[in-house]
Amino acid sequence: MNLQIALLLGQDGITNGAIYALLALSLLLVFTVTRILLIPQGEFVTYGALTMASLQAGQPTALVWLLLGLTLADCAMDLYDATRSSRGFRFQKRIVPKLAYALLLLGLLRSLPLAELPMAVQALLTLALVVPLGPQLYRLVFQPLASASSLVLLIVSIAVHVAMVGIGLLMFGPEGARTAPFSEAGLTLGPVTFNAQTLWVIAVSLALIVGLFLFFERSLYGKALRATAVNRLGARLMGISPTLAGKATFALATFIGALSGILIAPITTLYFDSGFVISLKGFVGAIIGGLVSYPVAALGALGVGLIEAFSMFWASTYKEIIVFTLIIPFLLWRSLTSRHVEDDE
Repeated sequence: MNLQIALLLGQDGITNGAIYALLALSLLLVFTVTRILLIPQGEFVTYGALTMASLQAGQPTALVWLLLGLTLADCAMDLYDATRSSRGFRFQKRIVPKLAYALLLLGLLRSLPLAELPMAVQALLTLALVVPLGPQLYRLVFQPLASASSLVLLIVSIAVHVAMVGIGLLMFGPEGARTAPFSEAGLTLGPVTFNAQTLWVIAVSLALIVGLFLFFERSLYGKALRATAVNRLGARLMGISPTLAGKATFALATFIGALSGILIAPITTLYFDSGFVISLKGFVGAIIGGLVSYPVAALGALGVGLIEAFSMFWASTYKEIIVFTLIIPFLLWRSLTSRHVEDDE
């Protein structure tokens, strides 16, 4: 291995590590606020990438029908809760904008020349389709089980992952897809040329990480989410709704996953089931952070990307084994240094 090969591998490692860092932060965010280990986070990545590819091919994506179906189910649950209210039946006004949003997207996808739209508009349409799925899944699947044990939430999360993989196969088919890059330009630094898509991934990842830091440290809503993560009961006594916090974290995690899919779709071919392995590598970074520390999780995910890239050169056959084996020493270390035992709530 010479210097040029090492720099090229480092470029790939940083690009992959930036995506893994975003996924690690989103997994950590959802877990600390809701105690849910979001196994289907990778499906939001593939949904974002494959939806973007469908729009660029000029095909009205079937994802809008999934969005419409989940919206109808969400509205039906709102009506059901209204009928059981002790204050009598009151029509939920939020049902109207929910239905209007889904029907508006359906009309836009049926009328717009999708393949001729600017790439930025295609990306916005993709995010508009994918991001609402997160809060809807929380409302339909996890909110009724919010007080259940962590084991039950994990089992339900795995079931949602399996269902979303099957739905992805039904909507997008078994063929992989790759989208057009944002730009064909590049940046040459010495013996290495950074392509524009790599620079986009790194820049957007850094912007999101800084934005998340400012959101949680400076904004009122970010502090409310942090309070919910520290003490759900105390946050509720202070007027912070755990339900709203759960929906907000799912929306943020879905946004990060869909945006990650849009960013990496021009770099690698993604299939309907590619998200699980991608999210697992983000999970390794989150474990390195102890499912507590955001900066350590981001650095750990970046290290996972670098180790994966160099493993492809030295032992490509065992690349995945090497990456996932990283989790063992950190689990052992945290087990040996733990000074207390968590009681079941």
